Amino acid sequence: MTDLQALAAEAYVYGSPMVLSLDEVDRFTRKGMASVAPAPFNEFSHGSKLAGPGDSFVSVNNDTLYSMAQIDLSGGPLLLTVPDTAGRYYVLQFVDAWTNNFAYVGRRATGTGAASFLLTPPGWEEVVPAGATRISVPTTVATIVGRWACSGPDDVAAVRELQEETLLEPYWTASGEPVGLPTHAYTPDGEPELLFFEKLRARMAAFPPAAPEVAYQQRFAPLGLLDPQSPYGQATPELAEALRAGFAAGKEQVEQATTEGGAPEQNGWKLAYHAFDYNADHFEVGTLKDPQWVCKDRELGHVMRAAAARAGLWGNHGYEAAYAVTWNDADGEPLDGSRSYTLRFEKPPPVDAFWSVTMYDLPDYHLVDNPVDRYSIGDRTPGLAHGDDGSLTLRLQAGRPADDKTAANWLPTPEGRFRPVVRMYTPRAAVFDGTFSLPPVRRAEDGAGGGQVSQESST
Repeated sequence: MTDLQALAAEAYVYGSPMVLSLDEVDRFTRKGMASVAPAPFNEFSHGSKLAGPGDSFVSVNNDTLYSMAQIDLSGGPLLLTVPDTAGRYYVLQFVDAWTNNFAYVGRRATGTGAASFLLTPPGWEEVVPAGATRISVPTTVATIVGRWACSGPDDVAAVRELQEETLLEPYWTASGEPVGLPTHAYTPDGEPELLFFEKLRARMAAFPPAAPEVAYQQRFAPLGLLDPQSPYGQATPELAEALRAGFAAGKEQVEQATTEGGAPEQNGWKLAYHAFDYNADHFEVGTLKDPQWVCKDRELGHVMRAAAARAGLWGNHGYEAAYAVTWNDADGEPLDGSRSYTLRFEKPPPVDAFWSVTMYDLPDYHLVDNPVDRYSIGDRTPGLAHGDDGSLTLRLQAGRPADDKTAANWLPTPEGRFRPVVRMYTPRAAVFDGTFSLPPVRRAEDGAGGGQVSQESST
């Protein structure tokens, strides 16, 4: 690989989170996401049902109702108002254009009482109104990801009332219309690699990061990423080939980091508790600046950020929601729907909110369609069968188990490869200090696979 190709690969790793994230921002404003209708910038769109297979978003959760808002502060500040949730768990997570989680509002971070927050653009230095808390947004375009605890269809109406009381409105000093995402000066037909770098060039200019990152970006000048006008329409053969090769190499590096990265393992689970610690510059309401939660190695942080965007875009810091993922069983063999597995919890995960296990397909990390419409299972799932000792054994397999007691604890898998995710909302210290350990996914003792179970649906 030439030096220019290696630089392009580095640029892909560096820039792919922002390109991917802002592509999703654009998609949400135009098309929404199945249960979450599209909405223009600076308006909330509230999900009216729990996510399912129709929600084609990376590692979407099935535990909460979503409230999404794409915000654009280029026209001035916004005032955010949240209702009193009477103790119900919720979180509004703030993600900048570079996918840094820079603020949280919700039960863990700010409590569950009614409150107001002034969202201000970079460089804003006016007076904050009485009774409001300022949240300084590091890039003019950002995302608010709202998650509301919902125990099932019967709980949706109560959550919808709270969603409708969650409001965004222009602050009175707002001076203009938001400008939205930058346009692409060059959109090459059939050239996704060059389109990627054109998006990155335009968006780097529109949404500059913190000063240390701006200095880091200077290294990408030979690729044309700092040019004020797009160079890609007249790219030399050498540059075009370097961008194509670097795109492929960078993408491969991200995929490898996603599945084989340096996250610690526990009984076969990759503990993604610190997968979102790459924000080292912006710490607003609800974030923790403790060294435990900040990656100071910027180059490592770039790889972490890319892997997180690929496998879990817009995921929370571990102190808000701790994630663990696995691709393999206890023997190191890939998880596959042709086999049957058990996941036995001697004790439930220690959390202050709730926990779940959610099933995803590969390679897209989407929810899996199944005849019983069950996509996650956890402490709020009705009818679970516990052992006499209080333990809980979950069954992971493609077809419905013939035994009714086992079927009550069944989390359907796809027919082929799959990846489950454990989520622990507001985890306690025992999750992080090693006092609590996740159990391994084991092949079922009877060896029953998809061919030895009933395919009938269950209510």
